[in-house]
Amino acid sequence: MPEELPIRKIIHVDMDAFYASVEQMDKPELRGKPVAVGGGEKRGVVSAASYEARRFGVKSAMTGIQAKINCPEIIFVPPRFARYREISRKVQTIFYDYTDLVEPLSLDEAYLDVTINKKGNPSATLIAKEIRNRIFTEIGLTASAGISINKFIAKVASDYNKPNGQKTIPPEKVIPFLEKLDVRKFYGVGKVTREKMYELGIFTGADLKSKSIEFLESHFGKSGSNYFFIVRGTHNSPVKPDRTRKSLAAERTFNDNISSEIFMLERLDKIADEVVSRLKKSKVSGKTVTLKIKYSDFSQQTRSKTIDRYFNDKDTILNLTKKLLYQEKPKESVRLLGISISNLHSSESDDKKNFTKTDQKVSVQLKFEF
Repeated sequence: MPEELPIRKIIHVDMDAFYASVEQMDKPELRGKPVAVGGGEKRGVVSAASYEARRFGVKSAMTGIQAKINCPEIIFVPPRFARYREISRKVQTIFYDYTDLVEPLSLDEAYLDVTINKKGNPSATLIAKEIRNRIFTEIGLTASAGISINKFIAKVASDYNKPNGQKTIPPEKVIPFLEKLDVRKFYGVGKVTREKMYELGIFTGADLKSKSIEFLESHFGKSGSNYFFIVRGTHNSPVKPDRTRKSLAAERTFNDNISSEIFMLERLDKIADEVVSRLKKSKVSGKTVTLKIKYSDFSQQTRSKTIDRYFNDKDTILNLTKKLLYQEKPKESVRLLGISISNLHSSESDDKKNFTKTDQKVSVQLKFEF
């Protein structure tokens, strides 16, 4: 068993239908209507859907065509990522008023460790409520939150009372909560794993808990030991405020399939511009470039090349991408191309190694509350 750690107070904050909610906030005429961000082009894909659209089964990653079938009245709006990043920074500024232990997962969600916090508040539940109230009054958006002893349970809990709600799972209720939980709600259990669990007679946390670690590892590999521990309330991963991006990418789906390599290079040239822009905004460089190709039959292929130096310039990225494209002639016409850069290095990395956390004036509470 992993070494026991002191009980922590973790909050998972998840903005409600973030992209769509920003659009409805900025454009009053969209409020109360089914809205999809993205998906408006011939082969567009929905990035986010408002709750009004979700009632019709519209969800992220759905094609715009299917979204229109599900909800004929749906309104498609183009994404504005610069605006979403702006709002996300405002939300995170609120988080840092309570703790420096903030781990953003994306623009619309983050973990906060408030075991010891800047407000000296012993109740993580009250802190989460205060944060949500501030997001609403200062920014105009709603957020949901989950509160518990570790990141896994907090994330599961944040989905329970959406939208604009929160759920606390205190230490004494963790095991009963996990035992009743359907395995499909366990974070990290996807469709394939869920079906496999169902076939093995594992439907709830209690069923999962009844299996030995040997049984779970034999059927689920390394993930088996993870399932064994998390269903027992053991998930010791700390909130990591210096969580670094592992890769950075840009891709495009085309209105019409393309088969000419000349046309592909034209598209890759524009995609490389976007990748370079994102690298420089994030102040990172990389050693590995990966070319993603999705064909007309929806099969997908990736080709990667790593060099012995860091780069973030267009010439290097495009030259490496060209070599990857010419490495093997595309087997079919192409509907999507993408470029990603990994093995990232931040220009601020060396500074962070010597970074010492600023002393915080906090009050350690003897009374332990959730």
